Amino acid sequence: MNPFIVGIRFQKIGKLYHFDASHFRDLIPGDFVIVETSRGKQLGEVIQTYADTPPQPPDGSWKSVERRASARDLVLRQMWGRKELEATINCRAKMSEMGVRGVKIIASEFSFDGSRLAFLYSSESGDRQELGKLRGVMQRTYSRTKVEMRQIGPRDVAKILGGMGACGLETRCCSMFLTEFSPVSIKMAKEQGISLTPSEITGMCGRLRCCLVYEYEQYVEARKTLPKRGKKVVTPLGEGKVIDTYPLRQSVIVVLGDGNRHEFMKFELEPWDELEALRRKAEGPCDRHENGECDCGKSSAEAKAQAQDKTIEIDSAQAESLNRELDELIGRTDEAEPHQDKGRGSSRKSSAKKGSQPQQSSSAAQTEATQGEGGSGAKTGSEQSRKKRSRRPFRKKRSRSGKSGSSGSQNSSKNQSSGGNSGGSQAGNSSNQSRDK
Repeated sequence: MNPFIVGIRFQKIGKLYHFDASHFRDLIPGDFVIVETSRGKQLGEVIQTYADTPPQPPDGSWKSVERRASARDLVLRQMWGRKELEATINCRAKMSEMGVRGVKIIASEFSFDGSRLAFLYSSESGDRQELGKLRGVMQRTYSRTKVEMRQIGPRDVAKILGGMGACGLETRCCSMFLTEFSPVSIKMAKEQGISLTPSEITGMCGRLRCCLVYEYEQYVEARKTLPKRGKKVVTPLGEGKVIDTYPLRQSVIVVLGDGNRHEFMKFELEPWDELEALRRKAEGPCDRHENGECDCGKSSAEAKAQAQDKTIEIDSAQAESLNRELDELIGRTDEAEPHQDKGRGSSRKSSAKKGSQPQQSSSAAQTEATQGEGGSGAKTGSEQSRKKRSRRPFRKKRSRSGKSGSSGSQNSSKNQSSGGNSGGSQAGNSSNQSRDK
């Protein structure tokens, strides 16, 4: 069976202690119980019950609840509580008679049944004082009670005395709700931008204020996302330097080049220095894949870039070789063109002669069509030869100028002969028509 753990408090604003109440599972917050502690039997109030078992204490076990507190126990506690102020006054008087210096009696505490009496004191130096003689005197005064002297710190003194806080609060935080004192450092005041004047950061106890802990974590988290003081940033109004920050508001104060101060929100700033550093780091070589074990992807990117460069080199070499082959092919074609032009000229001459002779067996219409086709073919061939010659280099045109002139005269003679044939045929046709009439 799981243990039934309850939280018990012995003072109104005191620390919470855990006890095992497995034999009293019907306890609820507000009940009073009697428990055994290092200072004897104490009466405490149940503040909290736990459905789940909390972590065990350092010694490895919880102390058990002895019994419920009876009405008689509660009356005894009230009776001995009234005598605490009287015991404090008596102790202060005895200390003054003995001439003890540098010690202040703050309060006294009786156990619920009066079996123990503890005098709480503080020293100005903070060191432990030897008060054995004073304790002996008070033991003789309260012979039926075990007397002890207990030193407390300045924070506990302020908590017991109470009063107005340094901030103006009517009741100090420690006297109102603080059950434990957290460590406070000057770093917390710096992180929150609080003035380090002693009157601003110290409380009535003379120590750093406990309230410096309240918002410290929020300030730390908020400052992580803001640029630090003295950092250069780029704003919508130009470049500037951060001189102050407001972490909870997520804004900064920037002084621009003209000396004016402006407040900008976090999303309006651009930290170019950090972006530049990240860019340089990204472009730099990877320092983790010397042995081929890279998990950042830089090695694959570098290999890909090298492969692209090599592909570009191969493509350029292939293009150069293709250009050379094309130049050689063009040179061969230019060398073969003069021989082709000679053959074409002779064939055109023979075809022109054949086309000029009239065929007696064919009709006049067929002769005209044949001669017309021959003439158009000669014209087309001459035009093609002129185009080809215009594409040739200038040096080769000059060497064949004589040939081209002769071919041009031949073509002109062909055209003249074809024109004469066509005129003769037209005259024959007209004489035939008159004879028929």
